Amino acid sequence: MTTIQGATIWLTGASSGIGLALAEQLAAKGAKLILTARSTQTLEALAERLPGEHQVLSLDLSKPEEAVRNAATALGEQKIDILINNAGVSQRSLALDTEFQVYRDLMEINYFSVVALSKWVAPRMVEQGHGCIVSVSSVAGKVATKRRSGYSGAKFAVIGFMDALRAELKASNVHCLTVCPGFVHTQIAHNALVADGSRLGQADPDNAGGISAEQCAQEIVRAIEQRRDEIVVGKGLSKIAPWLQRVAPGLLRNMIAKRD
Repeated sequence: MTTIQGATIWLTGASSGIGLALAEQLAAKGAKLILTARSTQTLEALAERLPGEHQVLSLDLSKPEEAVRNAATALGEQKIDILINNAGVSQRSLALDTEFQVYRDLMEINYFSVVALSKWVAPRMVEQGHGCIVSVSSVAGKVATKRRSGYSGAKFAVIGFMDALRAELKASNVHCLTVCPGFVHTQIAHNALVADGSRLGQADPDNAGGISAEQCAQEIVRAIEQRRDEIVVGKGLSKIAPWLQRVAPGLLRNMIAKRD
């Protein structure tokens, strides 16, 4: 079991959605949080209302190398027990219409930031003899669907990276958890990139019908405590899609091709 109380947890994407729900639940369990997102003002307001004392570290994770340099300056040799790579951005555009730069932008924040932060934190976890690295991928990282080619590509990459990292760090007592949420009712669709790199700016029926961010966060916290390797979180088709991919891939592909 991993103990949350008293643990120092670095949480990215902490200002909204799943990250905000995680911040609230982890703080309620007695964790000491390092809260990361782009808006210092939003993070400071969050830190002030959460129980306990927490640190604000605003970073732009679309520039991973710069983010790591800034984190190193701010955190120094500070102990980090758990890293939760939660920050990310989605996509809603057809591959044939999408500018190549959009693919680069999706990879920077959804994949390269995960690699950069994990590589920076992992050596100190190995040295201290324990730790936990959590990366939020997606069901879209197991089953690709229309209008998410760049997002799915990045999230597939996260799963591969975490699988390899888990194997490499197992002997060092560093736990690696991959989280694959299906549809979650957050603002992720509003911030999703469209073909020209601008934001969608509106709700998505799939996400609007998903589970709550609070329920998703509860399952993530439980998986951390239970030292799970990977979990799929969701309901309906988004929950069973990875299973269908294994047992009836042709059926699932036909279903996906027919969906708008």
